[in-house]
Amino acid sequence: MNPSALITGSSRGIGRAAALELARAGWPVCVNYLEHREAAEDLVDHLRSQGLKAMSFRADVSDRSAVDGMVRAAEDELGPVELLVNNAGVAGQCLFQDVSDEMWNRYLGVNLGGARNAIQAVLPHMISEKRGCIVNISSIWGLRGASCEVVYACTKAALIGLTRSLALELAPSNIRVNCVAPGVINTDMVQVLGEETLRSLGEQTPLGRLGTPEDVAYAVAFFASERASFLTGQILTADGGFIV
Repeated sequence: MNPSALITGSSRGIGRAAALELARAGWPVCVNYLEHREAAEDLVDHLRSQGLKAMSFRADVSDRSAVDGMVRAAEDELGPVELLVNNAGVAGQCLFQDVSDEMWNRYLGVNLGGARNAIQAVLPHMISEKRGCIVNISSIWGLRGASCEVVYACTKAALIGLTRSLALELAPSNIRVNCVAPGVINTDMVQVLGEETLRSLGEQTPLGRLGTPEDVAYAVAFFASERASFLTGQILTADGGFIV
């Protein structure tokens, strides 16, 4: 069977755009979701209608056994996972002194633990075959920090450390590990900020607009392609110049 791609958190937003772009590039894709089953199934139906291979799978990425089951299902239906995009994440605004144990553990469990679980699930095959590609989705807030989003920023900074360290560890096995750090992207996750705040953020972006999910998906697809075969441990900021 041909190798496949697993994109976590891919029923909506950046993950959905990445799944579309990778499927069009020839990857059979596993669309992972937790709550938005209908959106995930609609995406799979759309891809299949174009003659592309796709499946959906419900799994909480913070649950190691659920992730293991998802990877086995993807391998059985689509082929061995040789491209992993760690996109699943949770975000929200909160003063640090109000951060509860539940919030702290959930953010770390999904944003960082989810990446750990997925990577460890796909690595045995990648190491055995000495090929594979991992793309982590961080954030510019993981590079710069974000007031009232301390927990989120912590997890995204940790993903950058994970990317660089794992890239060094896996390079002898010809497995590349890179990271895309999006800026302010116009998705459901940022809509909670309100129209006025989003307009202001667009004006603060040197290119004069918010990013689109497709802007990030193109960066992911580049890292997954042979054109990036000599790139590993890299952090690509797709932010319209926001933190230049």
